[in-house]
Amino acid sequence: MTGIAGNSSENVAMKKRLVIFGIGDAAQLAHYYFTTDSQYEVVAFTIDAAYLTDSTLCGLPVIAFEEILKQYGPEEHDLFVALGYSKLNAVRRGKYVEAKALGYRLASFISSRATVLNAGKIGENCFIFEDNTIQPFVTIGNNVTLWSGNHIGHHSVIKDHCFIASHVVISGRVEVGEQCFIGVNATLRDHIRIGERCVIGAGALMLSDAESEGVYMGMATERSRVPSTKLRKI
Repeated sequence: MTGIAGNSSENVAMKKRLVIFGIGDAAQLAHYYFTTDSQYEVVAFTIDAAYLTDSTLCGLPVIAFEEILKQYGPEEHDLFVALGYSKLNAVRRGKYVEAKALGYRLASFISSRATVLNAGKIGENCFIFEDNTIQPFVTIGNNVTLWSGNHIGHHSVIKDHCFIASHVVISGRVEVGEQCFIGVNATLRDHIRIGERCVIGAGALMLSDAESEGVYMGMATERSRVPSTKLRKI
């Protein structure tokens, strides 16, 4: 699913048709990335009827998810669930499961600007941004988001429904359980296990295993007692 498609009429005709679930920032980003760097043509957005506030987004129709089978059936369309990490990824997980039950194939986006060396061991509905490095023998499950600039070390396993923010370092042979959130600039040493539904905060340093449903926060920087106007070298 990687690679930038050309603009010729032949390439346009070959593109797969994609519907994006969501109307927020993640959905707009998905539209941008799939449109500029994939073999998909985004044809519509969809959202639950209770959250339907406008009929168009990015110049494309927005329809109620309850009506999707009537207009954009799974025989001719794939689906991408573009949601964030709300409720420890449970909202995105629930919609992923629902879409699968309706018969849709869930597309993944893998940036052509990512370094992917794990022989394609990446599941469905993954959103892998630019500048990620995925080393050999890594396994990435379904419905995983890797924001930009992460390092996923050799032989590591990222299980289903995880969200990993930017500039995270996951060292070799780490296992990350389902529905985890890992914040910006967190570092995980090698050979540790992160249990299910853990929150690893921004800047956290993990040197040992994390129990399921644990919250691990990095230390926030406090303001100095010296005001900036008193600093002589700045």
